[in-house]
Amino acid sequence: MKSRTLLPGVALLGALVLAGCSTGTAVDLDGGGTGGASGAVLTAAIAGEPDQLDPHKTTAYFSFEVLENVFDTLVQPDENLEMQPALAESWDLSDDQLTWTFHLREGVTFHDGSPFTSADVAYSLNRIIDDELANAWRLSAITGIETPDDTTVVISVAQPTPNLLSSLGGFKGMAIVQRENVESGDITTKPIGTGPFSLTSYTQGDSIKLAANPGYWDGAPKVGGVNFSFLSEGNTAIAALKSGEIDWTDSIPAQQIEQLSGDSALEIGVEPSTDYWYLALNEGHEPYGDVRVRQAIAYAIDREAIAQVTSYGTAATNQLAIPEQSAWYTEFDEFSTNIDESKKLLAEAGVDGSTLTLDLLASSDYPETVTAAQVIADNLAPLGINVSIRQPDFATWLDEQNSGNFDMLMMAWLGNIDPDDFYYAQHHSKGASNAQGYSNPKVDELLDAGRTETDVDARKKLYDEAATLIAQEASYIYLYNPSVVQAWLPAVEGYEVRSDRAVRFKDVSLAE
Repeated sequence: MKSRTLLPGVALLGALVLAGCSTGTAVDLDGGGTGGASGAVLTAAIAGEPDQLDPHKTTAYFSFEVLENVFDTLVQPDENLEMQPALAESWDLSDDQLTWTFHLREGVTFHDGSPFTSADVAYSLNRIIDDELANAWRLSAITGIETPDDTTVVISVAQPTPNLLSSLGGFKGMAIVQRENVESGDITTKPIGTGPFSLTSYTQGDSIKLAANPGYWDGAPKVGGVNFSFLSEGNTAIAALKSGEIDWTDSIPAQQIEQLSGDSALEIGVEPSTDYWYLALNEGHEPYGDVRVRQAIAYAIDREAIAQVTSYGTAATNQLAIPEQSAWYTEFDEFSTNIDESKKLLAEAGVDGSTLTLDLLASSDYPETVTAAQVIADNLAPLGINVSIRQPDFATWLDEQNSGNFDMLMMAWLGNIDPDDFYYAQHHSKGASNAQGYSNPKVDELLDAGRTETDVDARKKLYDEAATLIAQEASYIYLYNPSVVQAWLPAVEGYEVRSDRAVRFKDVSLAE
């Protein structure tokens, strides 16, 4: 196998969370399922409900927590975020780096017993590209997908694409799906994958139940199934964990982490993540199109205070997207809190802060954004800026972002791997997620070059320069890199917290 190892470094992605409905309608799968292996069922409480279960259409983290266990990708990241074989057991890269040949595992089946073949790979990737679904931008270099036989997929690209593996397998938004499941429309609530667990029931507003796939290509799970419940109230989730009603949760109030860490009846996992939280100013709204105004706000923000009230010491403040533990990290600290500099920049821009009422878009589904918004309002008060905080549910938040109806917003990008994931969609002038309207031809040039540069050192220099320009011009005002925090009972053995937030229960067992 001739494959090039990429430096570890995205759902997502902007793997964003969408609030689900609460109709109480149950969906049961009648037949065709694997039935599951014998053994205890693990109960897990996640902090919100999936918006839907089609991995190609959802952008909700709550959905991906479930789908991580239902679907497979061609390749997948290990605990070090390096891409490893999955449905593809090996791959070759041509000498001109324009042809990737993936050799698929034989004998893999979907949960309904139908065989997995190269046609499923071609259908899945072409669906994302042709229908321009959420992650089509990740596959923009692909010029053709051929299937010479049932176990071979040949992908042609327009130019060398060093991040193709992470684009194909970095998260379950690139899952291999079954055509019939899609065309019937069942995939949104009754998905059929090849993963270690199959979905057996979905009661909207309450829970999703999975059964173990005893014929899974990587060995049967050690538990008989997983039941996901939706508990957004962290105190309720912790109480359920302590009482033994649930076995695992990531719905944890940040202010309780230190106390819970001293509880011998629980296991607490805290892992630095590849996520980042940020502010974005709408450059289509005056005066925020003036870089000096954006910089003035960047100088006024107290990142340490924001990280403390939202994360209680578990986050690392950062003025760029990529965290310090990544090989792609770049140092940047130009925006240390400096109110005098903020006032100077506003004066140079001819802006009187007291004339501004800044519309800050937070979300009630992300309590940390609401908490941070109060600190931000206090930070900007010395400039005379009045901050008006809105906190709609996340579905409305997305609509407001996409329509440009905001002055400033706060949100996160989750599960990033390659530097392209951190910067291209968000800051390229043609980026799919450039809601702030940032445009810099030099940054475009650097980000385009980073997508094709195969020399690791040269590629890092491109992203170092692009990241610095993006930060200096405050396309985003970066705040901090959070940690992944999860808790489980000691009886849950073999579980590992991952920096990409992938929740995998395949190798977990429950002690008697």
